[in-house]
Amino acid sequence: MASSDSDRPAEESGGDGDGDGHLAAAGSESNGEIRPGSDRTAIPARRIALITGITGQDGSYLTEFLLSKGYEVHGLIRRSSNFNTQRLDHLYVDPHNSAKARMKLHYADLTDASSLRRWIDVLLPDEIYNLAAQSHVAVSFEVPDYTADVVATGALRLLEAVRSHLASHPGRSVRYYQAGSSEMFGSTPPPQSETAAFHPRSPYAAAKVAAHWYTVNYREAYGLFACNGILFNHESPRRGENFVTRKITRAVGRIKVGLQSKLFLGNLTAARDWGFAGDYVEAMWLMLQQDKPDDYVVATEDSHTVEEFLEAAFGYAELDWKCHVEIDKRYFRPAEVDNLRGDSSKARRVLDWRPKVSFLQLVKMMVDADIELAKREKVLVDAGYMDPHQQP
Repeated sequence: MASSDSDRPAEESGGDGDGDGHLAAAGSESNGEIRPGSDRTAIPARRIALITGITGQDGSYLTEFLLSKGYEVHGLIRRSSNFNTQRLDHLYVDPHNSAKARMKLHYADLTDASSLRRWIDVLLPDEIYNLAAQSHVAVSFEVPDYTADVVATGALRLLEAVRSHLASHPGRSVRYYQAGSSEMFGSTPPPQSETAAFHPRSPYAAAKVAAHWYTVNYREAYGLFACNGILFNHESPRRGENFVTRKITRAVGRIKVGLQSKLFLGNLTAARDWGFAGDYVEAMWLMLQQDKPDDYVVATEDSHTVEEFLEAAFGYAELDWKCHVEIDKRYFRPAEVDNLRGDSSKARRVLDWRPKVSFLQLVKMMVDADIELAKREKVLVDAGYMDPHQQP
């Protein structure tokens, strides 16, 4: 399990988007600087990547991807009394095993500018991926100030830390990725591309729009190699359980084994462009391997309603969703986003990126994982080690 000499830390600023604070020989490896005109997709030496929100869904998949490319990966995570490193535990190697420990985790926070600058100065990363956020749309209506501070101003703090670091380290090069969201488009009709107007419909979406334009501004004002990835909804078995897709597949698993009977949801007509998170992190990396920084929409170009997701998930498990799902108006948003469907033609053309996992494959992957999880849970329930907390 991911642990430090003191304890195990939790998720960075609510990033999903969903670590550990031990530093071993930071900055002692070669940074693997890429010479002008060289091919960045062919790794010439070990590069150093710094990820905020590393304990989230995207952070864990990106960490796996970068480690497979030979990177040394550092994650910034915020201090919490509750550990939240489950998505990274399979990647953890004790930092005393310096020959194998290529993922290291450090305490910091997007609300603390000094910690951001300090770790950039110490680690000397070649690439920075800002994935941290309070990324739950509905929750952003409940904690709007915090959402804006972490998502919008947090990105500004990190960009300023990069700018300040480069100003005091002549000759250094840092490439920066900012995680955007399809929620920024809000009520703009689909398909939504890089040129579509932003019309955010939540504090989270508005904060992401601010972070997007901060990134563009630092690119234009200071010449930073800074990219915005406007990623449409991407899911996986590692998705947080309070996001609608995982809430559905988690319920399918528990209903299938008899631990649950009802699932309460909100708007079933909302349509989203759902892809696999493992595919999308490759697009993040590809953006930072280009000759020039730019902004890209990443999407499957195919949208489905929540009801269609229900039909696919319950149908795959041979269940009838209409027998188990009830509508609860508390799950409706104050301002709804009806239909998000991306136009990722630019990413396909420039990055040569395409999704590999289809909608139905994604649904089956998530249902399979959650049925297995429910089976393990049932063993504990049957043995009296766990209260099932069954819903009505």
